[in-house]
Amino acid sequence: MVLRKTVAVTILAALSALLLAGSAFAADVIGTISTQKIMFQHPKFEQVQKQIKDISASKEKEARTAIDKESDDRKKAEIFQTKRQELAEEERKLMEPLFKEINLAIRTVANQKKLTVVVDKEAVFYGGVDITDAVIAELKKK
Repeated sequence: MVLRKTVAVTILAALSALLLAGSAFAADVIGTISTQKIMFQHPKFEQVQKQIKDISASKEKEARTAIDKESDDRKKAEIFQTKRQELAEEERKLMEPLFKEINLAIRTVANQKKLTVVVDKEAVFYGGVDITDAVIAELKKK
C-alpha cells in the first residue's frame, strides 16, 4: 500500500514536471530578423564598405608592386596570400564594431518585446515576430 502511494506520488511529480516544462517552452516567444537587411541599413555600413574598398585597392597595389619585383612564382603566391590575409584582418577590424552594435540593438529590441529567442528569417519556415525594422530603428537612434 505504501509502495503504491510512493509510486503514484512519483508518477504525479514526474507528470507535473513535464507539464511545467512544456508550459515553459510554450511561453517562449520567437523573434525573426533579416540579418542582411539590418547590415545593409546600418548607418555606418556604407562608410565602412568605402574604407574596405580603399584598403583593398591599396593592398592590391602593394601586392602588384611586390609581385612585379619577384621572379619566383612561389614567392609571388606567398605575397598574394599575405596581402589577402592582411585585407581580411582589416575588414574584420572595421566590421566588428558594426556587428557589436547590431547585436546590442537586437538584444534591446528583443528585451523590449519580451522575446526569448531571435533567429534569422531564413531559418524559419513559419511563425515568429519579425523585428527587423525595429532593430534598424534602434541602430539609427545612435
